[in-house]
Amino acid sequence: MFLKGAKITAIGSYVPARRLTNSDLEQMVDTNDEWIVQRTGIRERRISREDEYTSDLCTAAVLDLMKRYGKSIQDVDMILVATSTPDFPFPSVASILQNRLGIPSTAGAIDMSAACAGFVYALHTAHAYVASGLHRKVLVLGADALSKITDYTDRSTCILFGDGAGAVLVESDEQLDGFAGFHLGSDGSGAHHVYRTGLSRSVNEVELVDTGKLVQNGREVFRWAVRTVPQGVQQVLNNAGISLDQVDWFIPHSANLRMIEPICERLNYPLEQALYSLEYFGNTSAASIPLALDLGIRGGKVLNGQQILLYGFGAGLTHAGQLVKLELAPEVSPPTPL
Repeated sequence: MFLKGAKITAIGSYVPARRLTNSDLEQMVDTNDEWIVQRTGIRERRISREDEYTSDLCTAAVLDLMKRYGKSIQDVDMILVATSTPDFPFPSVASILQNRLGIPSTAGAIDMSAACAGFVYALHTAHAYVASGLHRKVLVLGADALSKITDYTDRSTCILFGDGAGAVLVESDEQLDGFAGFHLGSDGSGAHHVYRTGLSRSVNEVELVDTGKLVQNGREVFRWAVRTVPQGVQQVLNNAGISLDQVDWFIPHSANLRMIEPICERLNYPLEQALYSLEYFGNTSAASIPLALDLGIRGGKVLNGQQILLYGFGAGLTHAGQLVKLELAPEVSPPTPL
C-alpha cells in the first residue's frame, strides 16, 4: 500500500568540472585503465577544486533544481543534507545552505550521517516529516567531496571515489502517492570495515589505521552488500505489497559495477533496468543515488508515475531502501550540463 501525502517535485545535480580519468591515475599509482574498468566499471570521476567544498556542491545542485523547474525555495521549512564530508564538524552544511540560499531562518536545518545510504535515509526522513504534517516542503540533498579524504597512494581506494551532489524537493500533497514501502537496517558489527578515524582510534575492539583518510576493506563490504541488499529489497517490496517485476527502475548505490551485477543476479532483475552514476562520476557516496536518478531523468528513461526502487548501503554498515513514484513539475529550463 502506498503511503500518501508527499511527492518528489523537482531534482537538481552538480559535479565539479575537473575530470580524473583512469589514464590520470596510471601516472599516480600502479594501475591501468583496463584493470580499473574490469574491476569497477569506472572510467573517470569528478574532483572538486581545492577551495570547493560540500556546501558548494550542494549550492550548485539546488540552483540547477530551481532553474530547471522554476521552483522557489523561500517556503522550504526543513533542510536535510546527507553527507560524510561536511565542510566542518559544525556548523552543519544545512545551516550554511540556509543562509547562502536565502531560505528563511524559520526553516530547520540538519546534516545526516549514514554514509552511502545517507540520501535514502534523508529521503525517508523527509517523507516522515511531510506525511505527518510537521513540514510541507523539505529540501533533501545527498552530497560528498570524497576526494578530500581519499588516499591517492592507495590504489585500492583512490580508483573508486569522486565528488558530487544531488538535490530533491519533497512536498506535501494529500492526493498523490509518491512514497511506498521502505526498509532500513544497520550492522554495526562491521563498522570497522569502512571508516575514517576521528576522536577515537578503535571500534569493535579493533585498532584502526589512523591516516585521517577513508579506509575500506572492500572484500568484506562486497560480501556484506551482495548478501544484504537483495534481502533488503525484498523487505521493501513486501512492505509495499508489490512484486519486483512491477519495479520500472532499480537504483542501488553506485559503489562498484561488479557489486551491482551480482545483486541484480541474486534478485533476478535485469541489469539494464538498474541505473548507476559510477561510470563517469565514480563512487560519490551519498550523491550517487540522486545523480543516477537525475541521469535517468535527463536521458528520458525515468518518467513520472514509474515505480523506482532506491537502495543505499555503506559504512556503518548501514543500508536503506525506498520505493518512490516521481511527480516532477514540468521543466521550464534545460538542466545545467554535467
